[in-house]
Amino acid sequence: MTATARFTAASPVRDPRTQRLLDAPILPLLIRLALPNVLIMFAQASTGLIETWWVSKLGTDALAGMALVFPVVMLMTMISAGAVGGGISAAVARALGAGKRAEADALVLHAVAINLCLGLIFSAIFLLWGREIYGALGGTGGELDAAVAYSNIVFAGNIFVWLMNGLASVIRGTGNMIVPALFTCIGVVFLIPISPLLIFGYGPIPALGIVGGGLALLLYYAAGTLFLGGYILSGRAAARFRAGRLSGRLMGDILHVGALSSVQSVLTNVIIAGATALVAVRLGVEGVAGFGTGIRLEYLLIPLVFGIGAPLVALVGTNLAAGQTLRARRIALTGAALAFGVTELIGLSAALFPEAWLRLFSEESGAVEAGVAYLRIVGPFYGFIGLGLALYFAAQGRRQMALPISCAVVRLVVALGGGWLGLALTGRVEAVYVALALGIVLYGSGMLAGVLRKAW
Repeated sequence: MTATARFTAASPVRDPRTQRLLDAPILPLLIRLALPNVLIMFAQASTGLIETWWVSKLGTDALAGMALVFPVVMLMTMISAGAVGGGISAAVARALGAGKRAEADALVLHAVAINLCLGLIFSAIFLLWGREIYGALGGTGGELDAAVAYSNIVFAGNIFVWLMNGLASVIRGTGNMIVPALFTCIGVVFLIPISPLLIFGYGPIPALGIVGGGLALLLYYAAGTLFLGGYILSGRAAARFRAGRLSGRLMGDILHVGALSSVQSVLTNVIIAGATALVAVRLGVEGVAGFGTGIRLEYLLIPLVFGIGAPLVALVGTNLAAGQTLRARRIALTGAALAFGVTELIGLSAALFPEAWLRLFSEESGAVEAGVAYLRIVGPFYGFIGLGLALYFAAQGRRQMALPISCAVVRLVVALGGGWLGLALTGRVEAVYVALALGIVLYGSGMLAGVLRKAW
């Protein structure tokens, strides 16, 4: 029997967990699904913060080197978990929402195959041309050496980043946010002692420096791959692993959303990398370290909103597949309002008390000054990041990515084009920060206007 025939014959009876996504009151359901997912994303982002805090003890060159690599590492996370991962979750959710259980099972194998291939491709790129890439981002001397050393160890095991996030996306697509959250929290507890142990050494374990931080991160992702893979293989997930031939249609279901979503992820990281290069031209290594530390808080918002957005992918996709269009739209707008409130609160707190964040990582006056200026100018507009990203995840559930990409392009042009022009005209790095803030506002408000205007 062919794969297509099996999918056609699938029973329309839905799993009880899927039925809850279609029937339960929206706000309590969204909060219940988002809370463990926010926890998982916050914990996952904390792994990077833990590393940064320990690496900062190695000096400014090491901290600046991590600032150069961090946008690239976040790009891997955003594409594997948010973009391609969103495509995986959306495909699984739509299959379960339509009662196609066999198709949902088959998508597990396709998710693994896609993420394995993409992980290997990105590993090859950065292992072969990492020094040239980080040099183009403004890295020189000791900071460039530190960036390359850290990048090489991370990308040597990049497939574990992709596989763990792919398997987590399958589970989230079923509406189960608890299991991925459970492992991630355990993993953070594991990293707290392991990172400094490998960075600074102890007893027979040699001090590996910045390389040790990368190795600790890889151990975390490898363990996550084994844990989540074992959970799916046990048959406890609503989508189960089944061996079989790969289907072009199912690959397309994932990649249609994943490839287009990746464009936004790339554009977001191009903005951060481009702004880092502009700051490097004006302020040098201390400015890069301070700006990188400040903007890391913005990066922390992305996984936080992902905690709200991943349920939106599953909820919107499941409800649309079941024909509940009006409910799907109400879910999207409810999630967007929730994301705006959370991220705006963080942004305002950062703008009012920027040094409380920055001095966790550096006491260098130049670094702190650059970070303070960034947070005071851009922080008050962080709510528009949450607003736009939440609606981006809802768009994944709809399989309609034109609006998010258009708004991301507008943000790119305004942030980097305006930042470059402002820096050229004024010679002040604050002009770059103003352009970044304006780009954020246009992105979020453009996403909201598009959703309110366009019929579902």
